[in-house]
Formats: sequence, C-alpha cells, structure tokens
Amino acid sequence: MKKLFWFSTLLLLFFETNILFSQNFNDQVFKFGLALDYINKYYVDTVNQSKLAESAIIEMLKELDPHSSYLTAKEVREMNEPLQGNFEGIGVYFNILNDTIFIISPIVGGPSERVGVMAGDKIIKIDGNRVAGIKITNNDVYSKLRGKKGTKVTISILRRNVKELIDFTITRDKIPIFSIDATYMLEPGTGYIKLDRFAQTTDKEFDLALDKLLSQNMQNLILDLTDNGGGYLEEAVKLADQFLSSGKLIVYTQGVHSFKDEYFATNSGKFEKGKLILLIDEGSASASEILSGAIQDWDRGIIIGRRSFGKGLVQRQLPFSDGSILRLTVARYYTPSGRLIQKPYNKGVDEYEKDIMNRYYKGEFSHKDSIHFPDSLKRFTLVDKRVVYGGGGIMPDFFVPIDTLDYSNYYRDIIRKGIINKFTLNYIDQHRVILKIKYQNLVSFKNNFEADSALSELVSFAEKEGLKTNNDQINISKLALTKLLKSYIARDLWDSGDFYQIFNEGEPIINEALDVIHNWDERKKSLLKNK
Repeated sequence: MKKLFWFSTLLLLFFETNILFSQNFNDQVFKFGLALDYINKYYVDTVNQSKLAESAIIEMLKELDPHSSYLTAKEVREMNEPLQGNFEGIGVYFNILNDTIFIISPIVGGPSERVGVMAGDKIIKIDGNRVAGIKITNNDVYSKLRGKKGTKVTISILRRNVKELIDFTITRDKIPIFSIDATYMLEPGTGYIKLDRFAQTTDKEFDLALDKLLSQNMQNLILDLTDNGGGYLEEAVKLADQFLSSGKLIVYTQGVHSFKDEYFATNSGKFEKGKLILLIDEGSASASEILSGAIQDWDRGIIIGRRSFGKGLVQRQLPFSDGSILRLTVARYYTPSGRLIQKPYNKGVDEYEKDIMNRYYKGEFSHKDSIHFPDSLKRFTLVDKRVVYGGGGIMPDFFVPIDTLDYSNYYRDIIRKGIINKFTLNYIDQHRVILKIKYQNLVSFKNNFEADSALSELVSFAEKEGLKTNNDQINISKLALTKLLKSYIARDLWDSGDFYQIFNEGEPIINEALDVIHNWDERKKSLLKNK
C-alpha cells in the first residue's frame, strides 16, 4: 500500500506540474495575441501585423542564443540553394562589368556550354529586352536567367570580333553547385583539397576527389577547411568516416529536449592510413569543427592554422505555413573526447558578433600565446593523451599567424573595392586569345607568365577607379598583388580551382603543412610534450 501511495503521489505531482506548465504557456500565447490585438485596434497609425509579429519573433530569439533565427520564405530559398547542391538556370559564371553582364565562363556540361556560349561573351539582351547600360544588379540577373528546368530563355550575345549580336535560346536545367573548390597534387605524393562548405553533395564530391588523387599515387592529404563556415552535420560525419576506422565515435549531440545522439565511423573509409593534415582558421565553423575535432581527438591527423570560429550548437528547422522557418537551437555537439566547441555567448548577441574582431585586436591572429583556456575546459586526446581544450573553437596543433608582411592599405582597398576583380575581367577580355595561344595550359602559364606588366596596368586602372597610386605601399605589397593577380587570371582563363594552384605557392600555412609532412615523426613527437 505504501508503494502504491508514493507512486500515486508522484503521478499526481507529474500531472500537476504539466498542467501548470501548459497553463503558463497558454497564458503567454494569449498575452502575445492580446498585445497584437490591442495594437491593431488602438494604435495611432496603421501597422503591418505580419511584420510586427516577425520582428517580435526575431527579438525573442535574440534572448536565447546567437544561432537561433527566423528566416522569411525568400531567405529560406536563398539559404538552402548552396547547401542543396544545385539550382535551375542556364549555367554560367558571370560578373557585371561596365554595366554589362560579362560571362566569366559557362559551367562545364551546362545548358549554356552546350549551345555554344563562351567565356568573354557579353549579354546585351534577355528575351529581347535590353539589359546592358541599365544599371542591372546581380539579383536582376538571377531573376531573369534562373527558372524552372525545361523552360527556355533567349539571350543576345556580343562577342569580341563579331559585328552582329548572336542569339542563343537556352533550355534551363539543373545546375550543380560544387562544394569543393580545388583538387590537385601539391607535390609528388601529397594531394590538396579545398572544401568550401558541407552541402548535400559534399560526400560524393569528396569521394571523387579522393579517387582522383589516389589514382595519382597520393600518400599524404592536406584538407583545407579555412573559411569553411560549415553546413550539414551528416556530411561532416561522412567525411570523418573516410579517415577513421570502424567503430570510432565521430561526434555526439545532446540537449534538454534532445536525447544523446552518437555518430560512429564505419568500415567504408578510403584514407584511414596516410598522413593527414587539416587547415583551419577563424572562419572554420560548425561542420568544419566537427570534422577537425574528431580527427584531433583520435590523433588521426594534425591540425594547422589558427583557432576556429567556435560554433557547437545544432539547429533544427521548424516550418511555418507561409514557407518561413524557425531555426531553433535544439542541442549542443561534443567531440569524441567530450569537448564542447561552442564559444561563450552570455554577454549577448552584439558582443558575440564582435568576437573575431576582438581576437584580432588582442593579438590572437599573430601570437598563439595570447590565447588562454581555464583548466576546467581541459580534455585529452583518445590515443596519445595530449591536452586539448573545449569552450571556444578548435585550437590547432601547430599555429600559423596571419600573414601581414605584404599587407598595406593599398592592397586592402584594391581588393575591398573590387578593383582587382574588375580589372581582371577587362584584362582577360582584351588578352584572352593571345594568352591562350601563348600558354597552352595551366602548367605553362604557372611557370612562364610574369604579372609585372599586368600589375602596371592594374595600378593605372585603379587610379581611374579612384584609388590613388601609392608607390611605397605598392612596393610593400608587390609580391602579394602580383600573385593574387596571376591567380585571378588563371581562374578566368581556365577553371576556378586553378586559382589555388597559383595562390597557394609560398603561402605560410601551406609551407607549414608541407614541412610537417616532410618531418612527420619529429613534428608529431613535439606534440607529445603537451601531455
């Protein structure tokens, strides 16, 4: 009888607690609805109730954490497109140059390439309507060229050395958005992959990239996650599975209303043995940190660069009937050693958003010793038992400071104002045929093209664009400017991934990665001192 009494008491308390909770929740919902009703009936001016409700939701979410957010239906579409891995359109990379749509290149295998559209073409009309010289914007171009698969659009092209406009009727199709920016061999035996985001197609793209490099006798891999803001957790798990042996924990998530969910490696990995290096920086977040944390915790590879962003919260998309969504944080994720990577946000959203800038001002980008973690955040890797820390991003095993030797205000402004990109489009438009004849392929261009003369043209172009020439600063940044210019030209002449084959040469983080590979045993031993 006594057991029955206590059970009945507990059951009664449970139901009373739930009733009180439900009543309080309903009271708050009623209160919010009543406030909207009062405003609608009595406010001095006419109000947009939908906008008012959205504003209230946005402000309410700011009280929770920096990553819970409200997105309109339009914002949902824009957010999902790069992560879903495709959109529907005509398939061209373009830029707007001198108020004209300039085609950088048609996407290989896409509908524009199939009908004969070429790099350097200028779109003058779309469906008979003039689009040149009318101050057209990128969004205008998207709205006119994108559309449902199977629909048609006619573009009128102006091509160099052709007097008349050329009309192309193009049938729109699905156009892939690739998450891998570059795949190539840095040196014999060492492959390089630059990953931009973790999208729905990332694991398939990565699998193909691995096959390509393995077919070229790759034994070591440098995976570049710098400025990779993340994406789908599941894709990070699939990539980690390529490197970790079966049964190893990759990540787990947990929240007050979310049960502990664990993700483990399978036996399907293609690169579980070779030397592995991951490059990270302050722009590496979320899924990048899941992958980096798993590799570091299992002592599977070496992390090089600067402290990552520090996002360890998992969002769930909760839909509204109008197509908008609530991206609500429902759990935290933890690395295999139990580290929470999320940086603090107890001082509010505004202060949270200043974190990266605060790191810069505190000297963290230049000096590793400026970073301090309390002992309470200390954890140990699972094989070598090295000390690692949670509570604010992934700390690299080997620190590489931000490169400021070639930096100047002139270098900053020529990039920030889009001058170098605009100049490159002009330069390629004028010299494409000559460059293609002179340099048959990227290797020939890489070994023989000297960018000094192009730099002189760039400086003159920048002057016309309103950037005053400063010879002292140009001399400081000359090597950086010529390399960046050469990289842009390579990208526009051949393929977007070819940018990195030029740009990576001599980069401090790449040099450090190669040094670690060349002196693997010695550099790994140095890490064991941190135990």
